[in-house]
Amino acid sequence: MCGRYAATANTGELVLEFEVEVDRSSEPGRSVLVNPQEPPPGRPDHNMAPTKQAPVVLSRAPREDRDAPPRRQLRLLTWGLVPSWSKDPKGGVRMINARVESVREKPAFARALAARRCLVPARGWYEWQASPTALDAKGKPRKQPFFTERADGTSVAMAGLYEFWRDPAVTDPDDPMAWLSTFTVITGEAEPGLDRIHDRQPVVLEPADWARWLDPNATAADVADLLEPHAAGRFTAHPVGRAVSSNRSNGPGLLAPAPAEELVGVVDPMTGEVIGG
Repeated sequence: MCGRYAATANTGELVLEFEVEVDRSSEPGRSVLVNPQEPPPGRPDHNMAPTKQAPVVLSRAPREDRDAPPRRQLRLLTWGLVPSWSKDPKGGVRMINARVESVREKPAFARALAARRCLVPARGWYEWQASPTALDAKGKPRKQPFFTERADGTSVAMAGLYEFWRDPAVTDPDDPMAWLSTFTVITGEAEPGLDRIHDRQPVVLEPADWARWLDPNATAADVADLLEPHAAGRFTAHPVGRAVSSNRSNGPGLLAPAPAEELVGVVDPMTGEVIGG
């Protein structure tokens, strides 16, 4: 699964890298959080967690002219998909990921796959490796957080789906609080090496495939090949400090490699060597 990632770019950088035509990231949007988001939505966030609002790239016709060609947009959407037919938004917390093996058939994802696909920009993602040799204080395998990023230093573009949910309690459809915009990240089997950290990873798309994935006129069949496994070797991964396990932790320090003396029973994803006994 993908349950945490780092969204460290500012909106200006995302607009340039993802060739965004309309930046709507400053528009007000409904949140599911009880307390204000920290860092605020749209600011660089080194510990993006479910239910937060995050930058997402999608392609849609302008609101004022639905007959116009789709335009690539940058928006802030809530992580955790809420299908349009949901009675309430509570189920979104459970739908932060869509498995590539079942995304075409599951009712919660099939309609979005057909026409509401998006890119979720990230510096990289976190995953927790269960140690084969070390136990924690509760006698369970010790878990070591890792950070995975692209080896070429460019942004990770995770394949995602998005939805709009209308709150029936808000009578004015033009009220921005009437709508909750949400997304999910598609995951597949981890590639060789990364599977030593976790058996799943986000589906990451190459820049040459972004336009086809975002095209709302392309069908699910038209983009099915983009969900196939890619060649290994696009990513590097390193263990990081355990502070990232708290969703209250944030900042660039979360990405720093963990000191060797902190590693206990950690498997090197590239070599398979156990580090720290």
